Amino acid sequence: MSLFSIGLSGLSAAQNALSTTSNNISNVYTDGYSRQLTLLGQNSSGEGGGSGVSVDGIQRQYNSYISSQLNQVNSRESALETYQSQVNQIDDLLADSDSGLTTLMQNFFSSLEDLTGAPSDAAAREGVLGSARSMVAQFRAYDGYLSDMREGINGQIGDVVTQVNNLSDQIADLNKQVTLARARSGEEPNALLDQRDKLVSDLGELVDVNVQVQDGSTYQVSLSNGTPLVAGNKSFDLVAVKSDEDPSNITIAYEDGAGSRSPLKESVIQGGELGGLLSFRSETLDSVQNQLGQLAVTLGGSFNALQEQGFDLDGLEGEDFFSLGSPTVYASGDNAGTAEMEIRFTGDDPVDVDAGELRDYSGVSSDDYRLTYQGGDEYLLENLSTGEDSTIELNDDGELVFGGVTLTPSLDTPAEGDTFLVQPTRNAAAGFDLALSDTSQIAASESGDSGDNRNALALLDLQNQKLVGGSATFSGGYASLVSDVGNRAAITEANLTTQQGLSDQLYAYQQADSGVNLDEEYANLMRYQQYYSANAKVIEAGSAILDTILGLRA
Repeated sequence: MSLFSIGLSGLSAAQNALSTTSNNISNVYTDGYSRQLTLLGQNSSGEGGGSGVSVDGIQRQYNSYISSQLNQVNSRESALETYQSQVNQIDDLLADSDSGLTTLMQNFFSSLEDLTGAPSDAAAREGVLGSARSMVAQFRAYDGYLSDMREGINGQIGDVVTQVNNLSDQIADLNKQVTLARARSGEEPNALLDQRDKLVSDLGELVDVNVQVQDGSTYQVSLSNGTPLVAGNKSFDLVAVKSDEDPSNITIAYEDGAGSRSPLKESVIQGGELGGLLSFRSETLDSVQNQLGQLAVTLGGSFNALQEQGFDLDGLEGEDFFSLGSPTVYASGDNAGTAEMEIRFTGDDPVDVDAGELRDYSGVSSDDYRLTYQGGDEYLLENLSTGEDSTIELNDDGELVFGGVTLTPSLDTPAEGDTFLVQPTRNAAAGFDLALSDTSQIAASESGDSGDNRNALALLDLQNQKLVGGSATFSGGYASLVSDVGNRAAITEANLTTQQGLSDQLYAYQQADSGVNLDEEYANLMRYQQYYSANAKVIEAGSAILDTILGLRA
């Protein structure tokens, strides 16, 4: 091979290397860009000695293992960030010492204490009614805030699902482009590969996914249970739909290639923003709203039970002081049968007041349950909050009694396998209100004498009894609720800090391998410039030799 050919091959190689280096420098701040290297090899087309240099390709510096680990960590970090932003809102709401329920419940019982000192005093009675009015209003305000959060989460779930579908479509399209580009040129389409990896990273921040490479080029993207989102150049959609089990929630369904939809278990989606939203709703929001409702029912129901034991200012038997929200039960939309369930608090059942019996609300649970009909009189009872299962049968009255509620099946017999979601206290705080407006109706007397304060003392003593779930006082139950949320917020923050540290470490590893270092690229730029100049000198030397040879022949 002549000096001209060798020099020209060197010039071409230097030009390619300079172009690659320049491309690296220009993309130093491009998110998702992987540094590229020009691969040089000895030209094998020549004969004898020197045969020049060849450009074997432009290699993308990409470590799939580190990138996969980083995507998983970022997915978990995204889930924790989403969870933290939500739980902090509830923590701030409940822990407000100035307007919190603790203060308002204390004010209510303080007004009762004033009443015990002057049971017939109009001002004392008005104080009880006014403090009760403020307290129930705060219960409803808190519940309204939590319900608004639920609606907001439902909307966010729909938005995230739309983003997931858009990214899945783009990844499927890039799979097609990568395959076509490789077929046309036989070279790696590095820009397309970077775009596809960036989309996978973005997708992982929305939902945890697994990625497998098929045929050396095509990405197969699936959820944690193997459900495919991208297969070759095809993508499959997630759909935000109203839950068949709980119509107040939006959940996720999977739409296959035939357009058929099937609901996904929430446990399938753990990471990403979507996983964070679902986890927060099931672990914290449901629990807080349930416990708030339990506190409202226990306080209001227990107060009503003592009210009917006493007498008002006119010597009449006491009536309910508070209105209670109702427990809820939903028949699943997938049920084959048409049976429905009626539900009430077991404490609402009438008792023999004259015999001194009290209606009891201490057994009202803050847990949610699922009933599954097994045939005959038998049902499977699943505690969705604790995960415990048991079998329950209809009693002699044809009722199911558990968790402080009583359910009565309709005349229609359920089909075997039909399910019913039972939420004893989910919506109870929303219906918590005053049932009376006349101060004279407060039953402070035990005998009917206007100066008798014994029933007022009994009402006051409710604050010292462990009635919430049979294990906590009213203030203790609320303090436990605040503490639980605070602990969740603290644990989430600690986990997020750990995850962020791991993410930073993996990102540093990735950048060390795939990132652009300006100092290194500048050195390469100078090196390849010299390389170009040296090859130009080879051509110049070849030209001089040729001129000398031609001069000798002349």
